Amino acid sequence: MNNTDILEILTNGKSYESKKVNVAGWIRTARDSKTMAFLALNDGTSLNHLQIVIDKEKFSSEDLSSFMKTGASVSVDGTVVPAMKEGEYEINAEKIELLGDCPADYPLQKKFHTLEFLRTIPHLRVRTNTFNAMLRVRSKLSFALHRFFQENGFVYIHTPIITGSDCEGAGEIFRVTTQMYKDAMKATDEENYIANDFFRRKAGLTVSGQLEGEVAAMAMGKIYTFGPTFRAENSNTPRHAAEFWQIEPEVAFAKLPDIIQIAQSMIKYVIKAVLDECQSELDFFEKAFEKGLKEKLQNVVDSEFVILEYTEAIKILKEAKVEFQYPVEWGLDLQSEHERYITEKVFNKPVFVINYPKKIKSFYMKQNDDGLTVAATDLLVPGVGEIIGCSEREADYEKLKQAMVDRGMNLDDYTGYLDLRKYGSVPHSGFGLGLERIMMYVTGIGNIRDVQLYARTAGDLMA
Repeated sequence: MNNTDILEILTNGKSYESKKVNVAGWIRTARDSKTMAFLALNDGTSLNHLQIVIDKEKFSSEDLSSFMKTGASVSVDGTVVPAMKEGEYEINAEKIELLGDCPADYPLQKKFHTLEFLRTIPHLRVRTNTFNAMLRVRSKLSFALHRFFQENGFVYIHTPIITGSDCEGAGEIFRVTTQMYKDAMKATDEENYIANDFFRRKAGLTVSGQLEGEVAAMAMGKIYTFGPTFRAENSNTPRHAAEFWQIEPEVAFAKLPDIIQIAQSMIKYVIKAVLDECQSELDFFEKAFEKGLKEKLQNVVDSEFVILEYTEAIKILKEAKVEFQYPVEWGLDLQSEHERYITEKVFNKPVFVINYPKKIKSFYMKQNDDGLTVAATDLLVPGVGEIIGCSEREADYEKLKQAMVDRGMNLDDYTGYLDLRKYGSVPHSGFGLGLERIMMYVTGIGNIRDVQLYARTAGDLMA
């Protein structure tokens, strides 16, 4: 492999001027004129394309017809020269080798395609500017998240993907089984059916690494998990996917204000990293998806986040001169329209809503002294709504056990989790950040299906 990255030519063209190089990539566009032809070449290392200039006298018409095709892959030998636009560089081609032909039915012939159409060809949509930029930002953002936690003394923990417990207690899990579907349909004795299954008990794909993360935090102090999670939630909203990636830190000895500060620092850190390291991609997203995107992101970095009591949030919403689709009452969860009103219309910055009613939150959250609320918070951001769910965990054995009993949970599935409250229990807190949610926020892309390589949603398992 002796080809030079296109990004290297585009950013350091002056050092390559008049030098012979080899580049390889896919043809994004091909233009022809009387004496010259031009290829826009992209190899995935840059959002921008490199122009290949072809003197038609140096190539036979047969050669030209073979590689002047959008979507084809080629290897080009040539000399780096200054382009017409000052400061930019291109290559005068001397030899072009066709690596992979591309017929006329290539679906990406046009310059513009709707995101809905591109979802029908996920194996090819990655070659568009939108997905080139999205995947590059996703890579930088993921690395920045790792960097933040590593720089702050957290230990990276790999939690199980296959689990016997449901962290959220909602039952929306994908079952994992070795039994054939037809056998499951015939089974009348569930006990015998499970006894013959691989794990000899019900198993499913994890909805969260939190419970296992708490186990690690009780020994390591500060940990984080970062991996795929799964929700069998039959939802078709732009914000929900059946498979997504989640970052989940757990911090021993941390109470709710402590974990809020960590969450704020993390959000500011990773958004600043995207602003610093993905400038051309953000320029693209600002032009194509959300005007004012960079200003919005910079405002997050520069702002102190608001901390708002749930009770006060309900009061603000009830006094708003807006007709909401969903009712606003104390004891009900906030809907996306409520979250966005608070962040976009009232504060115009991220908001931590704290101390939610315990009946609408998960069993593991610390119960406040009022008996009505839990030490939980959601981080709401303009344009998306909730991107982080956060709480102090219940450290009292009896209170946690009773919360599980009240929800009809099988305590045998959570023996180890309960034991943490018996053997050296400490206050501890954590949160979950969906990677795709923050990707939507930093790119302005409005649908979670478009910030994943392959979207996994109800009724959609396109390979």
